[in-house]
Amino acid sequence: MAAVEIDLGKLPFDIDFHPSDHLVAAGLINGDLLLYRYNADSPAQKLLEVKAHTESCRAVRFINEGRAIVTGSPDCSILATDVETGSEIIRLENSHGAAVNRIVNMTESTIASGDDEGCIKVWDTRQCSCSHTFNAHEEYISDITFAADSMKLLATSGDGSLSVCNLRSSKSQFQIQTRSEFSEEELLSVVIMKNGRKVICGTQSGTLLLYSWGFFKDCSDRFVDLSPNSIDALLKLDEDRVITGSENGLISLVGILPNKIIQPIAEHSEYPIERLAFSHDRKYLGSASHDNLLKFWDLNELLQDSEDGAKNDPTAEDSDTDGMDVDDNIPKSSKGTKKKNLNKAQDPGTSMNNFFAEL
Repeated sequence: MAAVEIDLGKLPFDIDFHPSDHLVAAGLINGDLLLYRYNADSPAQKLLEVKAHTESCRAVRFINEGRAIVTGSPDCSILATDVETGSEIIRLENSHGAAVNRIVNMTESTIASGDDEGCIKVWDTRQCSCSHTFNAHEEYISDITFAADSMKLLATSGDGSLSVCNLRSSKSQFQIQTRSEFSEEELLSVVIMKNGRKVICGTQSGTLLLYSWGFFKDCSDRFVDLSPNSIDALLKLDEDRVITGSENGLISLVGILPNKIIQPIAEHSEYPIERLAFSHDRKYLGSASHDNLLKFWDLNELLQDSEDGAKNDPTAEDSDTDGMDVDDNIPKSSKGTKKKNLNKAQDPGTSMNNFFAEL
């Protein structure tokens, strides 16, 4: 049973926990941004309810050490909201030419956003500008993760491919370093594991695709026995274990290399898991689903029976070698479907307008 439940009233598309306080933010289908203070011993307290966007609020992230919340929407805007007052800090009306579907933190001064037409942008908060634009995919950006050691941005898309964008070399600005061959299905989620040696992608069919770092053209392994339902959310627990959120509402703990289902750890509802996230102290696992509820699961209780299954099988070691396979011949997709075609906006163009100037 969940330790805390918050009825958000509307379908949540994204959640994020404050980096150092007992606060959680949620973006809703009606464009609202909600902020709650939570405590296991008492009902959650709603601190803010902001009409952030004219269309759905698909992406939510705390920035600036938790002093502001950035949100993105199919109305093509990105908004920064003050956590203390709920007031608008700055709004970028035309941040993207299409619906903003994903926002992730990178460094203390950069975030990345992805839209419904496959474009990824990196925002430099110090220079108050968009520092990089990558036309990485042909369909919506479903998920983004950042490899800080190598300064690479990895993204999955509804076109069935994984892209790698290099931010370190000036020669690589506005270019994609490499992109995988197209899968037969949409890629929905991505995490980096095994100390940076493996990239794990969740798919529409429920298969996990494993890519070896540097060999991104094709996956090195497939975990096909996990679920017949799409893997909509992935959350890395440690280098050997990942938490998966499926279309049927099941949350599972999965071992990587050796690939095995360690155990189902929670069932949010019978509806798809939109997002998974850890609280700042990693005491709670948060899950958001189409039942309009945000649930907090006590992580220690969830994992207490899984310690034996978390140990690696010494007979099933990963023998893939590392290296870098750089290919500038980006393949073209024949796909045309979208899993998340939600309130898609028209292309209004792009302008920066000193988005982070007041942060």
